[in-house]
Amino acid sequence: MSTTGAGQRNIVVWAALAANLAIGVAKFVAAAITGSTAMLTEGIHSVVDSGNQVLLLYGERRAKRPPDALHPFGYGRELYFWAFVVAILIFAVGAVVSIYEGWLHWSAPEPLQSPVINYIVLAIAFALEGTSWTIALREFGSAKGDVGWWQAVKDSKDPATFTVLFEDSAALAGLIVAAAGVWVSHYFADPRIDGLASIIIG
Repeated sequence: MSTTGAGQRNIVVWAALAANLAIGVAKFVAAAITGSTAMLTEGIHSVVDSGNQVLLLYGERRAKRPPDALHPFGYGRELYFWAFVVAILIFAVGAVVSIYEGWLHWSAPEPLQSPVINYIVLAIAFALEGTSWTIALREFGSAKGDVGWWQAVKDSKDPATFTVLFEDSAALAGLIVAAAGVWVSHYFADPRIDGLASIIIG
């Protein structure tokens, strides 16, 4: 693994981490002000995503350790292990909490507040998440060469980059669902729809 390749991969992960931390703070503030469960769920997802990036960086560090008596071929496979842990966290922690919060809001909806703050935060989040996604897409696209996208994922020796790419893609989809949930709940004056959006995001 080249130093340049490792450096590019770290840029992808660090960009995703910075974006998720900034987005998470903004989402929690918006959720506290507006009472939106969809925004709260999005904030939880950002926290989980931030933890995922930390785990990927940790895996990167452990994978660079030199061979020893117990691991004569080195520790390179640890990167795949921590990418697997990240996948479990995305689907387990984030989804379970989102569905739980959504169900609570559906069964006991709170009065609707002005959605303006939600829209502003969602727009900022989409811009930051989109920037992180673009960086990951560019790096993975340049690394794959002429190989097809799915085949490149299967053959890749760099799980951190495509993990971030998939994670950011899911996050962008979640932001679209959250925005739709906020808009529809206000359009029909039914706060339960906001909870339903949270369940869908999960």
